[in-house]
Amino acid sequence: MDNLLLMLAPLFSSKLLLVLFFGTLFGLILGVLPGLGPTTGGALILPFTMTLDPLSAIVLLTSIYCAGTYGGAITAVLINTPGTPAAAATCLDGYPLAQKGEAGRALGMATVSSTVGGIFSVVILVFFAPILAQLAYEFGQPEYFALAIFGLTMLASIGEGSPIKNLIAGAFGILISTVGKDFMTSIDRFTLGSMN
Repeated sequence: MDNLLLMLAPLFSSKLLLVLFFGTLFGLILGVLPGLGPTTGGALILPFTMTLDPLSAIVLLTSIYCAGTYGGAITAVLINTPGTPAAAATCLDGYPLAQKGEAGRALGMATVSSTVGGIFSVVILVFFAPILAQLAYEFGQPEYFALAIFGLTMLASIGEGSPIKNLIAGAFGILISTVGKDFMTSIDRFTLGSMN
């Protein structure tokens, strides 16, 4: 228990709390703007992290990522435009609540679910990362194919309109994604002899 407290003590220094505050603010602003997001925020702030100590840089990048991912839910609830891809499903439930005059409730639910989900996933990752690493070694082409079929099924069931149209659009997306270098075998596929 003493080792855990010694590990957590530096995280509550005034410098790191200030870095956390500004990283969260920057991440929220980037998450609210559609097209920008946590990945862009990390890329924009990366040069500034070179001047920070390692712990401050990790706290800054982590706070930008977490706040940016949550920030996309704000625009998803208020204007039915997800700020980040992670907030796409929030449009389905959050925007109708905002139209009924319950935008505060929808934003509160998005905040609580994002916080609880983030904490829960970090705890699970800490304890199950070695098991997941072993499972990743076993993931081959049949598993990737099954994952693609699962994605198409979800696309057909969630999308509005005809499920057939959704499946055709998903199949067209998969067809486009087959062009280029195969990441499993490093073989060029459908490149017509040119990778440019």
